[in-house]
Amino acid sequence: MATIVFQAAGAVIGSVFGPFGAVAGRALGALAGAAVDNSLFPGGRRVSGRHLPTARMGGAEEGAAIPRVYGTSRIGGTLIWATRFEEEVVEERTGGKAAAGPTVESFFYFGNFAFGICEGPVAAIRRVWADGRELDLTTIEMRFYAGDDNQLPDPLIEAKQGTGNAPAYRGLSYVVFERLPLDTFGNRIPVFQFEVLRPTGALENQVKAVAIIPGATEHGLCPFPVTESLGSGQQRIMNRNTLVRTTDWEASFDELMALCPNLERVALVVTWFGSDLRAGACKIRPGVETPHRAAESTPWRVSGIVRDEAYVVSTHEGGPAYGGTPNDAGLMAAIGDLRARGLKVFLYPFIMMDVPEENGLPDPYGGAQQAVYPWR
Repeated sequence: MATIVFQAAGAVIGSVFGPFGAVAGRALGALAGAAVDNSLFPGGRRVSGRHLPTARMGGAEEGAAIPRVYGTSRIGGTLIWATRFEEEVVEERTGGKAAAGPTVESFFYFGNFAFGICEGPVAAIRRVWADGRELDLTTIEMRFYAGDDNQLPDPLIEAKQGTGNAPAYRGLSYVVFERLPLDTFGNRIPVFQFEVLRPTGALENQVKAVAIIPGATEHGLCPFPVTESLGSGQQRIMNRNTLVRTTDWEASFDELMALCPNLERVALVVTWFGSDLRAGACKIRPGVETPHRAAESTPWRVSGIVRDEAYVVSTHEGGPAYGGTPNDAGLMAAIGDLRARGLKVFLYPFIMMDVPEENGLPDPYGGAQQAVYPWR
């Protein structure tokens, strides 16, 4: 703004000395106005953040013992490989349109490194902690190696070290983190702990078939995330209660397949609800926990019945006495996922008797009323 004003003023003053004076005055006014604008609105300045002077490594030592795990154990890891931190520069202009501020230059750092965990082979890693805080493994790139005698070198390590120069670490269970953001860890490699699963008996290898429960769950058998709105722009994933995978189904089955590698078939339990112990009066129907869910990403629908038309299970101690019937869309997706894993699938119909307290129903066994929640 000052540039325009000073240009006009300079042109007027310079016009006293003729046309050339007007041009010179306009130029001098523009220079003076630009100086004023820059002092008031420092849009052209660049503010640079701090570079990381050196990479801070912790916990790396030669000759460390290799732990041996039995069952399930939470253990720390040993740093066995790392690269220089990768630096990413982000430029951001501060201020608004009318008063653009300086350009701020920020630096972010990412780490590539590998941690040796224990003697292999192991079945799986269930959870990972960094500086005591559990990591969401769906948001980072972490590759797990069980430690068998046939594992190959990690592609990142081989790309950095050169073909033929990367060890496969056979017999050692380890993980490789690729481009892990380090800003939340003080731009250093954090202290890691791993929950390791290693079956020690012969039972796991002999398991050929399992039954999948809970059979009473609206979306618990669904392999893809199902969300509902909590209001104010918030939502929750109803079928995710773990930070290992995107859904409970995926986390559970990945772990089951790792622990029971010879699994061949599964019985998929699907629950409907009975209303009366007298066979002639009993209604068998699908049920829901609640008659309404806000903005359900995959609407509940079973056998052509939608949520607001469905039977609502009774309440007990302030909540639903049972989970609902598995949603048809999720059930079909679960069958597809099991088939893709090479498993044979058997449908296991299951009837739970939703007979609450003070039901007042005649008891076929001679009681004052029917037994409370006689299960199935």
